[in-house]
Amino acid sequence: MTYPGPLHGVRVLEMEAIGPVLHAGMMLADLGADIVRVSRPRRVDTADDGVTDADAAMLRGRVDVTVDLADPAEAERFRELVSRADILVEGFRPGTMEKRGFGPSECAAVNPRLIYGRMTGWGQSGPLARTAGHDLNYLAESGALEPIGPSGAPPTPPLNYVGNFGGGSMFLVVGILAALHDRTRTGLGQVVDAAMIDGASSLTSLVRSWRHAGRWSDDRGTNLLDGSAPFYRAYTCRDGRFVAVGALEDAFYDRFVRGLGLDPGDLPDRWDRGHWPHLTERLGDILRTRDRDEWADAFRGLDACVSPVLTLDEATATEHARQRAAFVASGPVTMPAPAPRLDRAGDAAPPLTHGDVDAAIARWR
Repeated sequence: MTYPGPLHGVRVLEMEAIGPVLHAGMMLADLGADIVRVSRPRRVDTADDGVTDADAAMLRGRVDVTVDLADPAEAERFRELVSRADILVEGFRPGTMEKRGFGPSECAAVNPRLIYGRMTGWGQSGPLARTAGHDLNYLAESGALEPIGPSGAPPTPPLNYVGNFGGGSMFLVVGILAALHDRTRTGLGQVVDAAMIDGASSLTSLVRSWRHAGRWSDDRGTNLLDGSAPFYRAYTCRDGRFVAVGALEDAFYDRFVRGLGLDPGDLPDRWDRGHWPHLTERLGDILRTRDRDEWADAFRGLDACVSPVLTLDEATATEHARQRAAFVASGPVTMPAPAPRLDRAGDAAPPLTHGDVDAAIARWR
């Protein structure tokens, strides 16, 4: 019998949203939670046709129901779901759920054990709370964006990895799990105010600490981890593809340069930042003499922290990924398998299904 997951039996109401709420719901579903996703009615006079195939790949493990909270009868049925849920997750602007009559206090009145997860960009309070934004804006205001990118050019957006997911969904899930644990002691739910700007700020902790200690410069393109160090960056190969070099420690650096056919003793002091431009050019010239996969073969087994930079498709097909079953089919899309891995965890959540509110209420009796 397959273990159903550590959150088996935990009931989650996920209000329709994109970005971090979508990802947080996937993680909770992969951990075994029973999730009812509440979608708003679709307007026939718009191009909004609901969940796309791309969305559906991240919506695994949910039952999707449509509820019109403006309809008193449907709102009452939704209230019944709230009374039976363990967790409610929403990603609207502050005040939106209150206007609909389902803010934290209203929900606590019918279910004091409810954990109310709120996911926003700016948080529930503060002068920016009701301002529009995307994760790039939250990174910019948190200080997380400015250090990323080459010297002499604008900062480089790190896709949506740092804001939406790293600073958003991950912190939302941590807060929800902490509140679940706290409820075992107190019997009470609580509100989790997860803001992407807060999460992104937390992710800058190491850089802030190094900066205070004099180990990090405000001049972008001069620091150890920002792609400036010749032994911690990506290089272009002969075929236009790339290898990533992460040879921070002396042992790895020694193996790296010897793998290039060089003697470490003939190279300038790598810790003298004045040598970095010349050393980067010299190492780059050598790495441009072979294709990416040739270098991958040359460094295989050397334990030098040198890796080929793979495309998303290539990453799904590596021997390491296959042996670990690191990717799963989710409808027409290949998606990452549940993470982190628990030794008694179940399989990946099943695909998105559609139902109705009455069936969801019956299932949660």
